[in-house]
Amino acid sequence: MHEELETLLEMQDLHMQLRALEEGEVRDLESGLFDMGIEEALETLDQKILELQGRLEPRVQDRYRRLISAGNRAVVPVLGGVCYGCFVAVPTSWAAEADPNDKLNVCQNCGRFHYYPT
Repeated sequence: MHEELETLLEMQDLHMQLRALEEGEVRDLESGLFDMGIEEALETLDQKILELQGRLEPRVQDRYRRLISAGNRAVVPVLGGVCYGCFVAVPTSWAAEADPNDKLNVCQNCGRFHYYPT
């Protein structure tokens, strides 16, 4: 899998965890199951996201930040030749490649990054 695509997927997962904490959807931290509070967890997630972001090219960073700040998922799967961000068909040549996850593909319609589940 393309190195930047892996990083983007990690960042998106961390952002989803961050949003869940901010919206109060995670109660395990408040119950004392973990050795940190919500504020510390938010800070830790922010730091890890910034660390991962440093691995990306500036243009990829910018696109990711724009998509995430709008509340959208930045990385979406392509299933059956359809982008699951906007539900528009993607070029068949992308899926026909030996390993379509070996390069960074962006939807021509919605601008999200694509990955192909295996």
